[in-house]
Amino acid sequence: MVMAPDTQPPEEGKADVPERVSGDEPLLAARVHRPSDLMRLLAGVLAIALVIAVAAFAHATTSGLEQDINKGAVGAPAVFVKIAGLVSSIAVLLVPVAFAIERLIKRDGLRIADGVLAAVLAHGVTLATDLWVAQAAPGTIQDALTQPASGGGLTDPVHNYLAPVIAYMTAVGMARRPRWRVSLWVVLLLDAFTMLVAGYTTALSIILTVLIGWTVAYGTLYAVGSPNVRPTGQTLLAGLRRVGFRPVTALRAEGVPDAADSGDRGRRYIVTLEDGPPLDVTVVDREQQAHGFFYRAWRRITLRTITTRRSIVSLRQALEQEALLAYAAIAAGANAPKLIATSELGPDAVMLVYEHIGGRSLDSLDDDDITDELVRSAWRQVRALQSRRIAHRRLTGDAILVDRSGRVILTDLRGGEIAAGDLILRMDIAQLLTTLGLRVGAERAVASAVEVLGPDAVADCLPLLQPIALSRSTRATLRRLARERSAREREAVLAASEAAKHERELAKAQAAEAAADPTAVRAETKAEKKADKKAEKRALDSALDEAREEDLLAQIRQQVLLIRPQAPAEPVRLERIKPRTLVSLIAGAVAAYFLLSQISRTPLSTISEADWRWVAAAVLFSAISYVAAAMSLLGFVPERVGFWRTVVAQVAGSFVKIVAPAAVGGVALNTRFLQRSGVRPGLAVASVGASQLFGLGAHILLLLAFGYLTGTERSQSFTPSRTVIAGLLTVAVLVLVVTAIPFMRKFVSTRLRSLFAGVVPRMLDVLQRPMKLVTGIGGMLLLTATFVFCLDASIRAFDHNDVSISYASVAVVFLAGNALGSAAPTPGGVGAVETALTFGLVAVGLPIEVATPAVLLYRLLTLWVPVLPGWLCFNWLTKREAL
Repeated sequence: MVMAPDTQPPEEGKADVPERVSGDEPLLAARVHRPSDLMRLLAGVLAIALVIAVAAFAHATTSGLEQDINKGAVGAPAVFVKIAGLVSSIAVLLVPVAFAIERLIKRDGLRIADGVLAAVLAHGVTLATDLWVAQAAPGTIQDALTQPASGGGLTDPVHNYLAPVIAYMTAVGMARRPRWRVSLWVVLLLDAFTMLVAGYTTALSIILTVLIGWTVAYGTLYAVGSPNVRPTGQTLLAGLRRVGFRPVTALRAEGVPDAADSGDRGRRYIVTLEDGPPLDVTVVDREQQAHGFFYRAWRRITLRTITTRRSIVSLRQALEQEALLAYAAIAAGANAPKLIATSELGPDAVMLVYEHIGGRSLDSLDDDDITDELVRSAWRQVRALQSRRIAHRRLTGDAILVDRSGRVILTDLRGGEIAAGDLILRMDIAQLLTTLGLRVGAERAVASAVEVLGPDAVADCLPLLQPIALSRSTRATLRRLARERSAREREAVLAASEAAKHERELAKAQAAEAAADPTAVRAETKAEKKADKKAEKRALDSALDEAREEDLLAQIRQQVLLIRPQAPAEPVRLERIKPRTLVSLIAGAVAAYFLLSQISRTPLSTISEADWRWVAAAVLFSAISYVAAAMSLLGFVPERVGFWRTVVAQVAGSFVKIVAPAAVGGVALNTRFLQRSGVRPGLAVASVGASQLFGLGAHILLLLAFGYLTGTERSQSFTPSRTVIAGLLTVAVLVLVVTAIPFMRKFVSTRLRSLFAGVVPRMLDVLQRPMKLVTGIGGMLLLTATFVFCLDASIRAFDHNDVSISYASVAVVFLAGNALGSAAPTPGGVGAVETALTFGLVAVGLPIEVATPAVLLYRLLTLWVPVLPGWLCFNWLTKREAL
């Protein structure tokens, strides 16, 4: 039986206190949401999208496939087709019913309920798909998914009886039972064949039907959860008896490892026997094995020259991998848990039985308990592994165990690798250097490594000493320490600032008491103001230098370079693709798609007939916009910053907003530029935030003002249009809803507070210099005016029929389109801005034949043409350390 709550566990260290569990572990959830179901759901959605795309764009291919099927069906005997159709139609319903009866007899009604729910949902999806194809889908999709029916009309695009059957079959788990699976797939294939031969459907319709049923089934399973198949305590004890042990009690022994980095290591038990020492048993099931799949898949995609464990492996492969590593580590002379038995616990779990090791992990030891001999012993274990080309791949603090005698034992070998390459072995050394450095410091960690491994082996790992090469939990620890260092540096700078301010006030008070002539005191104060600012800046810089702390990786590099000055310190490039590069590629593909689609819809004759005088005017207004952008930024920066270099930075922003959303890329670039120009980080963020806040306010006021004028320009009375009133009322209602709901109010206020933190004090500094404020507001108005004039000139370049559109209408269209572009997640608002501008111009009376090329010209001049100059300016500023 399983251990009762009052039974005492084997003596353990104070950090690993086992968790008592009952025999059937009632705390386990009855249902689990499996990541594998989510992966299959996403794969099904992508496959459905691909089929629809093929139906929409590969019309010739689908037509040829249908013709080939029709030609091949001519020779099929009609009697055979009718008999096969009758048999398959009956069997496709009888087989699922028979399986349901068999499951109910075995009291597995929950699975049947899941299957029925999936079938109902699949039926609803098929009806919705049929309705969409019949009424709203393009003609090419309809042609690819339907056939002319004999009685008139068209056949169903998706078969509303076949998809539910497939969903039911998948949800109840018939695919895991070979006989039922084969029988049902034979029936389904026969039914699909007869429908194709008889001309009742198309090949793409069959494929889409199967995909919808399959996808809905896994979506249902992920939403409601699958029955928990984890083995219970009784199953574990029964499995131990099958391999020859006589267990008495089993005790769950769960530590507190980082769930993201080590949650797939299995559940661990301490098992006591009738005779002999206790056992350490690890149970691995499919649910735990799938833990961290997306993270491992992402690492496999992004990292280069590093072999990682496959994201999806069978339980048998996982068992064999861990057993192989356990035997290989002991054969190499390393201290590792001795594996004495393995076994399967049903179809969904395996267990590995080790000799019991009582001890504590390195993470749970006190600092005083980590002696130099213990650290050297850890390095000796790594040396033993690397002597046989074995990589551990997970040398974190919880994988290093210290038993009661002080012996170091390496555990958690499942993620290891045999016959490892030099790069992987050097990564192990870098990881252990960091793990030990976090506990004993860089100097002791490097000294012990050099003593055991030698200076050359330690020096060779320097290029791998970078966060991307470390474990996930170690990277999280380093990030936490970095945040703590930054907080200490900020506190030191603030304290130095307060001290300098207090000293200046004290000096001024003493000077006022000693002065006899008040006018002389004022002259002296004015003369010393600049010197006071310089003294304050020197004090802040000095305080920052004193408070600055090097991170652990930099400390380790310094210690290694003291021993081997010629050691290679340049980091090895481990990333195959960075997230920023991936986003840039996706954004570039989306942008190219929209650009090419717009160009394809614009006849060449329209472009050749453009009025090049207005094109030149549009180019001029586009160039002036960068000067206006520089004015709008510098107007909120009291410090002295070069004007023309700021203009160059705004041109560089044209390149940045292609690889990032406009509202994000521009803010980041301007903040970085001001910091490099000598403005302190907090003040730089506040200046950009003040500029953004004023820009938002000016944008809203201009949109309302021009919208009001647009509604009155054709009316004798100065009253706004109903559309403007409706828009204002809609905005007011949305504001009231947001402010009335506590959750939404908190969400919005938190975001605004973080965005505009420090703006108010910064605005007080700006208000003391009226010319700066005039420059900033004037720049914003000029920026809006140049864009409006650029769009208007683009319209006039193609408007040969002299369709009169007022500047107010063009301004409203531009402001609305720009607002959508800022909200859109695509870089530069690609797609959203073009659509909004085109439809906006058509709505105010411009023909679509003029609006489309006008918007295309405007976007070319303001988004695409400046990319190359922006890239050149970005590199120029980067080389001069201005970014």
